[in-house]
Amino acid sequence: MFITLEGPEGSGKTTAVKAAVAKLQELGYQVVQTREPGGTPIAEQIRNVILDKANTKMDPRTEALLYAASRRQHLVEKVWPAIKEGKIVICDRYLDSSLAYQGGARGLGVDNILNVNLFATENTYPDLTLLFDIKPELGLERIAKNSDREVNRLDLEKIEFHNKVRQTFLDLSKRYPDRYIVIDASKSIEEVQKATMDAILARLCK
Repeated sequence: MFITLEGPEGSGKTTAVKAAVAKLQELGYQVVQTREPGGTPIAEQIRNVILDKANTKMDPRTEALLYAASRRQHLVEKVWPAIKEGKIVICDRYLDSSLAYQGGARGLGVDNILNVNLFATENTYPDLTLLFDIKPELGLERIAKNSDREVNRLDLEKIEFHNKVRQTFLDLSKRYPDRYIVIDASKSIEEVQKATMDAILARLCK
């Protein structure tokens, strides 16, 4: 099974991923935890280019293509082999992030970005996508308080950008209702982690 976690900046996805992986391993599942952009050496090198705060002149289409390139390499080297071995792959971000950030917030068009990514991924969709929904103001406030979290180029965008990201994610949850579950990420860590595990276990037991 291929599970992805999505959401605006500061939504708490990474914390939830770690907790979910630990719980699933306790239950006896073989789980691979990974992230995008990145997850493999080549994909991580591309990540460094994308998120470097110095790269302020990066063209939106260049950005979109770099994400797709990193995604392709990640699938080939890590995700597809793990799924073939019968493991659960839990990934912090995947193609829906490109749809929200480049398609929606950058204004390149969701369907345009989808077409690029379907080519890159050979039409690989997740089995389950958990959307950690949070108002951008709260998410960015969390980032500012968390000294351990990296601050990347996308964190520095204006609030209008982050509002568009959130709205596109919500639109995607309606477009793909069979694989999307929306989680209220403004709740406590315990409540969010419980909702995350409930959603994953319900899908695994289907």
